Amino acid sequence: MDPEAARTARESLDLAFQMSNILDTGLDRHTLSVLIALCDLGLNPEALTAVVKELRREPFSSAPVLPPSSFP
Repeated sequence: MDPEAARTARESLDLAFQMSNILDTGLDRHTLSVLIALCDLGLNPEALTAVVKELRREPFSSAPVLPPSSFP
């Protein structure tokens, strides 16, 4: 990516992040960047919104959930 394109992309992300903060979305800069990249690849923004909302509803667990038959 040439320097001018990189600067433009950075400025665009900065603006999107500022708007995200104004709207109190709770998205960090990295997550917003990933979501924008997915939209650029053609994914449906409304579907991405539904996924983000669903992931926020699920309690976070750092340990994998194992089925009951996995326990000794």
